[in-house]
Amino acid sequence: MSATLSHIDINGTKVPMIFEKSKNLPIVSMQLVFQNSGSLTDTKGGLVNMSAKLLNEGTQKDGSVGFATKLEDRAISLSTHTGAETFVIELGSLKEQFNYGIKLLRELLENPNYSKETLSKIKTQTIGELKQRESNFDYISSLKLKGLLFPDTPLAKPSLGTVDSVKSITLDDIKKHINTHLGLGNLIIVMGGDIEQSKAIKLLSKILEELPNIKSKSIKPIKAIGKEQIIETKVQSEQAYIYFGSPLDISYNSPDRYLGKVASFILGSSGFGSRLMEEIRVKKGLAYSAYGRFSINKSHSNFSGYLQTKVSTGDEALKSVKEVVKTFIDKGVTAQELKSAQEFLLGSEPLRNETLSQRLNRAFQEYYTDRPLGATIEDLKKIKSMTLDELNGFIKKHYEIDKLSFSVVTGDKK
Repeated sequence: MSATLSHIDINGTKVPMIFEKSKNLPIVSMQLVFQNSGSLTDTKGGLVNMSAKLLNEGTQKDGSVGFATKLEDRAISLSTHTGAETFVIELGSLKEQFNYGIKLLRELLENPNYSKETLSKIKTQTIGELKQRESNFDYISSLKLKGLLFPDTPLAKPSLGTVDSVKSITLDDIKKHINTHLGLGNLIIVMGGDIEQSKAIKLLSKILEELPNIKSKSIKPIKAIGKEQIIETKVQSEQAYIYFGSPLDISYNSPDRYLGKVASFILGSSGFGSRLMEEIRVKKGLAYSAYGRFSINKSHSNFSGYLQTKVSTGDEALKSVKEVVKTFIDKGVTAQELKSAQEFLLGSEPLRNETLSQRLNRAFQEYYTDRPLGATIEDLKKIKSMTLDELNGFIKKHYEIDKLSFSVVTGDKK
């Protein structure tokens, strides 16, 4: 049974529900996905991340340990996490424990652990993470690249915030974010497992009636800077950490997404066999791996990639990336590259669609990007019939990916 889309009417608000019944295992899983409430809506560096962490600390009544014990006693998982665009609460359990899991979720939403002790705890955890990342050269290079591509935007800022911004966050700040961003108006329910949909709706209604009827505020698209630029950061290291990126003029709901998927696969996201890997590792031996991909989101789209090489070969590796991308645009791909991409993407389809969570996530992505459920299957049919001229014509149109920015974290050359 494939996923279906319906709507639950709660006090006049129609909440979309993506649902698939599956009896393969006696389990039920659910995600409450709140749109336009992720790190891009952060008004105080690290606030969204801290809000999610607080909801992972149980209720004020039971405390963190007491609430966690209730979950563990019945093997129930209940967690909160965030992305750039979304804030997600996830619940999963055995079929017979799902009712109790819903009860605990309702308790959490009604009585989050808004205490000074909890706030102090999650601040300490977050500051610890930030301190650890000060010596994570991949993280530093990646963050600096975002600063080059998306200057003066939320994408350029660390989702964890900074030590100073985290210290400044108050319980009132967290309450405000949760109360103004977690509501019926921006909610998508993603649910499946060994349960009847009618029963699922009945259980969910008890939770949904408690949520405020807020209006969803759309996030304005953020465009990457198309400018050839390099920022170099010196550290004590024998390796160079090179992150690169450029604009990608493909919108999240573009009919050309399937072409972008194949182009990205051939250029850099397929591992061995990709242009970047073949040229930079296999032929020149400059890096253990080289990777690049097209990232197409509602809020932003761009091409990005990375590699790690010796300090002494950093300049050569950077030059090689430029050459690979330019050749890719100018000359396109070969018939053999297209054939190999088609065979892999079509042949591996069953592996990407074999679990309930994979199918639900696919259905969610289709709905979230304003496509009908089943659009992915239609894209695969288009990939199967794709011609070389069609793909190369698409690649040639996207010359903007050649305007590469580089962030290089490296040591001193000896």
